[in-house]
Amino acid sequence: MTMGNNEEGKVVRIIPPQPAVIAVSILAVSGALLLFALFMNTLAEHQYIGRDINSQTTISVSGDGEAYGAPDIASVSFSITQDAKTATEARQMVDAKMKKIHDFLTKAKIAEKDIKTTSYDLSPKYEWQQKQIVCIAYPCPQPPGQQVLTGYTVTQSVEVKIHDLDNAGVLLGGLTDNGASNVSGLNFMVENPDGLQTKAREEAIGKAQAKAEQLAKDLHVKLVRIVSFNEGANYPIYYARGGMEMKAMSADAGAPPVPNIPVGENKYTSNVTITYEIR
Repeated sequence: MTMGNNEEGKVVRIIPPQPAVIAVSILAVSGALLLFALFMNTLAEHQYIGRDINSQTTISVSGDGEAYGAPDIASVSFSITQDAKTATEARQMVDAKMKKIHDFLTKAKIAEKDIKTTSYDLSPKYEWQQKQIVCIAYPCPQPPGQQVLTGYTVTQSVEVKIHDLDNAGVLLGGLTDNGASNVSGLNFMVENPDGLQTKAREEAIGKAQAKAEQLAKDLHVKLVRIVSFNEGANYPIYYARGGMEMKAMSADAGAPPVPNIPVGENKYTSNVTITYEIR
């Protein structure tokens, strides 16, 4: 508190503002500023009500392409299945058959890296045996039968890649002749399909671009730039269009005929969608 004199010479006491009063004043000013900012923001939002937001003007076109290529590699799967009284006996018999098949494949110039075991399963075999029981009460206190272990089954599944397609038929016949229980999944493939996929994609893009240019001409607009590009999944499709065939007979004239397997061609497809900005 300070003292002072007024014009009449009287002493006047000057009381400074209290801290609580200052704090309340600051809060009041801050609250007013916040309310003003919220008001201005709401006003800015309301100016877009009833108006369209500017959007990019675009057109979308699609195209498809395809390319053909003769397979240069094949894969085949086979399995060896053996039942026996004991697991050891079943395994040893499968191993013996697999060795015989492996020797055959090696003689046929199949590389070790192209022979791959995909699964090896050993499972017990059970058989339901009925009991001769005379029940004197119901329900019967003893079960009418039970599962009895009768042996074991071993199955080894193997996948083989074949690079010499001329011998594919001979190999298929040799697998079954040497103990393979089941032969399946002969698939012809192109080992390096990137070039064919690129060719199909280029054709698809060319068709889409031609459509876009014609559409822009018809609409009297100009293509500015590509906004987005999308390509559909590309799965090779076997297409029997000409191609070579497997040998009809093995090298040994006295041997039974081997399967006659057309190789044909694989078709690779591409489906693209391109979106352009127009002006």
